[in-house]
Amino acid sequence: MTSTSSASPVHLADLGTLVVLAWSGEAPDGTDMPYLLGYSLGDAEGGPEVTAAAVEPLLTGNGLTVGDDLVDGTDRPRLPVTLLVEAGQAVVSMPQPVAQADAPPEWLAAVTAGGHAYLVFTTRARPAGEPGKVVEPAAPAAFAGAEETLTAAAHVILPARRLRG
Repeated sequence: MTSTSSASPVHLADLGTLVVLAWSGEAPDGTDMPYLLGYSLGDAEGGPEVTAAAVEPLLTGNGLTVGDDLVDGTDRPRLPVTLLVEAGQAVVSMPQPVAQADAPPEWLAAVTAGGHAYLVFTTRARPAGEPGKVVEPAAPAAFAGAEETLTAAAHVILPARRLRG
């Protein structure tokens, strides 16, 4: 299966296991910012190099840039990357794939207050993570804050949407 949203096709199997983590922290303006970190475990056949090569066209094919540029999704209503917040979950969707994360109460409060979240989706694999395993806050914080992670990432502000009921 491949994604058709990108100029060069992305083979979903090459992405490996995609993970999204939610946490909140202080933004430069002093408010509580809800953050999302997206990355691959690097567990595709061929390892982390294959996943990095697959994640970058996935991001760029969906209107994001890898590097220092910040994409403001609140100003781009047709951006194919979306965030749905429902039932304590943060769901990040692209035409393909979809990833979801359990959102802690402080993250949910911050996204409700601000109406958006800051997504850092890196091409850098983090093989240390395991799906479904509780993650200690210090481990992803060190990975997310590393210069290698940030410079190999797309940075985007995503407006939070909710199901209408």
